[in-house]
Order: sequence, then C-alpha cells, then structure tokens
Amino acid sequence: MFRSRRSGLVRRLWRSRAGGDGGVSCCGLSEPPAVSPELRSAASAVLKRLKEQALCALLEAVESRGAAPGGCVPVTRLGAPPHLLLCRLFRWPDLQHPGQLKALSGCQGAGGSDSNSVCCNPYHYSRVCGPESPPPPYSRLSPKIEQKPLVDLSDPYTEMDVSGPLCIPAGDVSDTSLSPNTSKQGRWCSVAYWEHRTRVGRLYAVSQPSVSIFYDLPQGNGFCLGQLSLENRSEAAARTRGKIGLGIVLSREADGVWAYNRSEHPVFVNSPTLDAPACRPLVVRKVMPGYSLKVFDFKKSCILRHLPAPPEHADGPYDPHSIRISFAKGWGPCYSRQMITSCPCWLEVLLGR
Repeated sequence: MFRSRRSGLVRRLWRSRAGGDGGVSCCGLSEPPAVSPELRSAASAVLKRLKEQALCALLEAVESRGAAPGGCVPVTRLGAPPHLLLCRLFRWPDLQHPGQLKALSGCQGAGGSDSNSVCCNPYHYSRVCGPESPPPPYSRLSPKIEQKPLVDLSDPYTEMDVSGPLCIPAGDVSDTSLSPNTSKQGRWCSVAYWEHRTRVGRLYAVSQPSVSIFYDLPQGNGFCLGQLSLENRSEAAARTRGKIGLGIVLSREADGVWAYNRSEHPVFVNSPTLDAPACRPLVVRKVMPGYSLKVFDFKKSCILRHLPAPPEHADGPYDPHSIRISFAKGWGPCYSRQMITSCPCWLEVLLGR
C-alpha cells in the first residue's frame, strides 16, 4: 500500500514537469518535452530520498504552479545541488547554475553552502534578474516624467493595518504630497494601489518581513487587490486587473527590498536606486514571471540621501524612498504611456526612513 501510493505520487510529479515555455503541464492532455538522461537520473535520485509527506508537499506546489507553494522540502545534499535539479525539472529547463536562484524570504530550509541539507521545493525559489547594460529602450523615463509622490502618509486615517480584513473600502482618491512616517509600530512600508491617476482603497501598512500583493488568492494572507471596488473603472484597468493573478511578493531583507513576480505576466519597476546615483533619469526594469529583482538598495539609498535632487525633479518634490510597480504594462519614451499615471494598474511602495 505504501509503495503503491508513493509510486503514484512520483508518477504525478513526472507528468507535471516543466514544458518548453517554462510552465507546468499537469492535465495529461499533452506530454511535456523529454528530459535528458542525466537530469532524469539525478532528479530520480532526489525524489527517491524524499519521504512521502515531502512528496505530497512537493506535488501540491508543482500542480498548483505556486499558488499553494507549500512548506519546505528538505533533502540531504548528495552530488548536484538538489534544488537546482528540481527547479530545472519543474520550472526552468534552461537553468544552469544555483547562483541564478534566490531563496524566497519564507523558505526556512534553503541553508548555506556548508549546510548538509537544502530545501528542494522549486516554488521556494525565484530566478534573479541579471543586470541590464545598456538598458533596453523601454527603460529610460522621459526627463519630463512626473516624480511627485502621490500619497499622504501623514494622514492616519488613510492607513490599513495588515492584520485587518481583506475587503477594503475605497479611500480618498485625491493626489497629495508625501510626508512619510511608515516606521511607526514597526511598519517598514505602506503600499498604495492606483488605477491611472486614481488611488483605490486605503494605504496598506506592512510590518511583516514580506507581503503578498495579488488579485485573487484563496490561500494565505496579503493585500487582495481583487476586493478593491471603484466606480466607473476603465476598461483598460479591468483587463489589466485580470492579469495580476498571483501578483508579487515584496520582502525586506538585509541588503534591500526585493520583488518576486508570481504572476504570468511581466511587471515593471522604477525606484531611485535601480541606476547609478549620478545617472538620471531613472530606469524602469522589466521583471519576468518567476524572477526576483532587488528593487531598492539600502547602500545606494544612503548615497542618494547626501546628493542634491537631480535638475529634472526641481519642479516638484523628489522622494528617494519610494518604489513604483506597474502590472503587465510598461511606461517610458518607447511606450504610448509616458508616465506611471498612465498605467492601468500600479503600486506605489512608500518606505520608512
């Protein structure tokens, strides 16, 4: 009985291996591409070392395509890195080196290189965005782009604690200047959701090390954008909201703030630390599904703090502690959308000092 159930779990895992597009095929209607003999042999050895409970957790993560990432799946290191093998098998067949992977903030079993075991749950990892040199054409913002922060954090009635309900009433939609004070009560950032130039709902204050921001996800807690109502929502915003899906995860780590794209569409990110301090205008980076990017660097922020605001920001307030993230739609001189306020659905992440 035990051997039969275990064999069934392993067969389901093999049917759910990554397809040619980096996705997962688990319906059985089309067989994913063949796996090389070397990868098949090494991955089979890893699966054989997993207990039945670990196989169940791994299967839940793989068949849900990360919607239910599940717990850690620790396994002893023998031979090739186990997490690299299973990430290649279930998510990214072109993955070459463990240095291309980043353990997500919620993973407790990633361990260091000197650890005897490592978590091999492929949905506890993301790929790291490489540097863009030179940045692609969409990356450069027009010098005339409005850099004025749009949310007033000095108003205590505009914030919502993360422990509150997910159903959030629509809040003030007027544009105001920024007076940051997100450090109170341990909050390291507040998140505002925008549709074009209209802010929808209240600020979402974050005190936990990481926060999920998604459209509709039954499991877990976080900022559910799907439950934010707005009268006279534009067709463009309605279409883009349908692409948010699992959304993103923002995490505050030792070196900065990271964004992990869990959705099936790219997100576009802009912050003062994404480019060299002396280089302006700022850069917009494209983060593909399954990738992570350090969207705010603490060391660079310290340098920026002592520099004068660049000339193109002289016509309005310049906030060196904010991050802007647009779902599915980019902006800049190579787009019809020149400014972030032209994007249908976007976030402004306001960091504490």
